[in-house]
Amino acid sequence: MPAKAAPKKNLSALKKTRQDEKRKQRNQSVKTGIKTTTKRLEAAVASKSKEDTAASLKEAIKTIDKAASKGVIHKNTASRRISRLTKKANVVA
Repeated sequence: MPAKAAPKKNLSALKKTRQDEKRKQRNQSVKTGIKTTTKRLEAAVASKSKEDTAASLKEAIKTIDKAASKGVIHKNTASRRISRLTKKANVVA
């Protein structure tokens, strides 16, 4: 009696796993960027520097909007974060 052959792996499932891993790494990178720009803005607000705060806010908004347009975060989440950061930045101004 011949030995049974091992079942074939589902190739589409393997491809999906590879795609998911790529997307996960890309999304993590973008989310880390959002956190970094947010921390820079908070540091600028703490230092009470108007120029640094304005530049940091502009950079943070750009980063968050880009993440929302790519689908990394939801558009309402992006809007909420931008709103909260703008409130913090307006304390300096």
